[in-house]
Amino acid sequence: MDKYEFLELLTNGHGVSGFEYTLSKAVIDAFTPLCDSVKIDKMGNVIAHKKGSGDGAVKIMMAAHLDEIGFMVKYIEDNGFIRFTTIGGIDPRTTIGQEVWVHGVETILGVVGSKPPHLQDAKEQEETIKLEDMIIDTGYSKEKLLELVSIGDTITVKRNTVKLLNTKAAGKAMDDRAGVAALLETLKMLHGMNHYPDVYMVATVQEEVSMTGAFTSTCHIQPDIGIAVDVGFGTTPELEKADTIEIGKGPGITIGGNVHPTLVKRLFETGKVHGIPCQKDVAPGPTGTDARAIQITKEGIPALVVSIPLRYMHTSVELLDLEDIHHTARLLAQFTNSVKEGELEGLLCF
Repeated sequence: MDKYEFLELLTNGHGVSGFEYTLSKAVIDAFTPLCDSVKIDKMGNVIAHKKGSGDGAVKIMMAAHLDEIGFMVKYIEDNGFIRFTTIGGIDPRTTIGQEVWVHGVETILGVVGSKPPHLQDAKEQEETIKLEDMIIDTGYSKEKLLELVSIGDTITVKRNTVKLLNTKAAGKAMDDRAGVAALLETLKMLHGMNHYPDVYMVATVQEEVSMTGAFTSTCHIQPDIGIAVDVGFGTTPELEKADTIEIGKGPGITIGGNVHPTLVKRLFETGKVHGIPCQKDVAPGPTGTDARAIQITKEGIPALVVSIPLRYMHTSVELLDLEDIHHTARLLAQFTNSVKEGELEGLLCF
């Protein structure tokens, strides 16, 4: 399975934070032929272990979160309309007019509606429609709907990933299933290397709401180095270039307090030696990625963040360049292969 096929499989699937188990089998099936062991822990993280020649003397953990943002059924009106709330950070402006899947006893189709502009007063027309003023209409009566849907059922946007021109692709949940796809590509590349560190690839759960999966898996693995493989803000005309990274120009490497400075230096050196395009991505505080959880687990884990450039984040048309997944995987594989016996202590010195 190539990177696009795997990415398409994951992004066309459904698994909001806390319900990622619907995609676990796909990840396990993809990772298993390339690893020594794959398991699901008590939280639902998928953890793949590939042994290195160092017999566990050095452990590198790479984490990409499997969950996506979405919605949850909050109430069912007498007329059958569904009131809903969010799971993760969703801009209500992107919600109105969407087709959605309601995942109940059966998965049923609905549409997100609100008061027509014709019937809004002048003040309402000047304001953004609030989520609490939106409803999901499935066409069912309340009696029929209650046979299929319950309060607490999850809801995801109905959207299939599409290929665009020039190696671009767009769809929902690229954040961060693109990172999981990069982990798979990294495993393929490591398969042909005699790397010294043991490698743990983790498809984490609940990053969008709590980073719980990164906390618990890091605590279990106790890596020497932890790398969050996530997405970064892709440049578009309305955004400041200083706040973004360009799609098609390789992964962003985060520089800031959440990451280890000498490991950042090694990442850039690795990119330069192997001709892998990389970009600087500044985050002076916590990065809002699994790296934050990794870094402060137990007595602290030296952490890195490698970001795939992504436009229109937290919408249903997140857009990336498939080549950036390839560049990210090359960087991660070569970085792993660069860590040699006896150098870990020096590598982690400030």
